[in-house]
Amino acid sequence: MTFSRRRPLCLPAAAATVLVSAAVGCSPTDATVRAAVPSPPPAEAALCRALDEELPESVAGQSRRDPQPASEYTAAWGDGAIVLRCGVPRPQAMDDPQSQGLEANGVGWLVEERTGEEGAGPRFTTTYRTTYVEVALDERYAHDAGPLAGLAEAVEKTIPASL
Repeated sequence: MTFSRRRPLCLPAAAATVLVSAAVGCSPTDATVRAAVPSPPPAEAALCRALDEELPESVAGQSRRDPQPASEYTAAWGDGAIVLRCGVPRPQAMDDPQSQGLEANGVGWLVEERTGEEGAGPRFTTTYRTTYVEVALDERYAHDAGPLAGLAEAVEKTIPASL
């Protein structure tokens, strides 16, 4: 019977390769971010395309990593910690006199709490703009307006104010 030293050495290497491949495939940075794509009217769609071109590559220390399906109306940073959708419908909460709002670097935002969703944090929608821009944050940013401040310049530059 012939003994080969080569075979035992190959099996651990192959096993290590499979383990590394499995770990890479399961890493949180490999997860696909998903976002429903809005259907804005043509004039608003043009504004959203302009916004997409001005959006920063990094927001609140998170790198841009756009969601699927790919669209000029959506953008994301990090592992979905920050998700922007442009051309969304006017939120019903804007009719509620008890609604909360805030301003970040000259851009007004309606604040809505999301509940019942995994990783749910606040959702913000621009106010007094010719199209609505929505930014959903996960719970890591529940008390941090940094992402809104990081997006304000692009919104201010491309989405005109309205009254």
